[in-house]
Amino acid sequence: MGEARLPGTLDALLRQARTILQEAGIAGAAYDARLIVEHFAGITQADLIASPGRAVAAAQAMAVLAAARQRAAGKPVHRILGYREFYGLKLMLSAETLEPRPDTETLVDLVLPHLRETVRRRGSCTILDMGTGTGAIALALLSAVPEARAVGTDISDDALATARTNADMNGYSERFVTRRSDWFGEIEESFDLIVSNPPYIATAEMDELSREVREHDPVNALHGGVDGLDAYRQIAAEAVGHLNAAGAIAVEIGSSQAADVKEIFASNSFQAADAAADLAGHDRAILFIAC
Repeated sequence: MGEARLPGTLDALLRQARTILQEAGIAGAAYDARLIVEHFAGITQADLIASPGRAVAAAQAMAVLAAARQRAAGKPVHRILGYREFYGLKLMLSAETLEPRPDTETLVDLVLPHLRETVRRRGSCTILDMGTGTGAIALALLSAVPEARAVGTDISDDALATARTNADMNGYSERFVTRRSDWFGEIEESFDLIVSNPPYIATAEMDELSREVREHDPVNALHGGVDGLDAYRQIAAEAVGHLNAAGAIAVEIGSSQAADVKEIFASNSFQAADAAADLAGHDRAILFIAC
């Protein structure tokens, strides 16, 4: 497309980006088009509303339309932007990090009362976030509980680097450290809270995932073994040795896994103390304490 045919104003650019996505059958085309225009044109939603006729530079228009074509081809919009908002934080993404999603905010909300009670009793609290990825869970908890400190572990050096970047960017680097560890492999100390959003997709379900997830989220952060429960077995088997007195462990789960995960933890001397449902009404996070 030559520059003469590029949209010259914000509203024209938004319309063309939206059309590209709609013709590709992208759900939420209008929303994604707006995010793309705001990001690559360097504007805000208020600018779109107040100044729709504002002139757009050719380089910006080309960047917007190139991004719209990426989205039309199936690349998730936040992968294109390079970041995603989670619990009020801006988190950078990378190739080996799972894109944090609203369902995981359910886990954050579930454990906050436990953390605040620990702070009330002890004046501080410690968190282990296993499979930290972008650092989303740990950093969200640190943002809500100033007295907390967290260790984020992962087997991916890329993910650990991204988590450190996000801690620095959001101002939590003094209370957040990363460690390369395969679950509890390199963990010696104990914590007041252990949290994890482990891989929980069963082998047979991997091919059923949406194209955006299947082709762009890292497999190691998705595939949980034949039945999707491998990570829960390992976490439950070793967690008790890494919990302080009155400590708790909380995990995100798949929408149909509540009974199985509770049974796994029960067989390792944990009882479900609380649970939280997602917007569809399915248990999405469970909090356990030692029996």
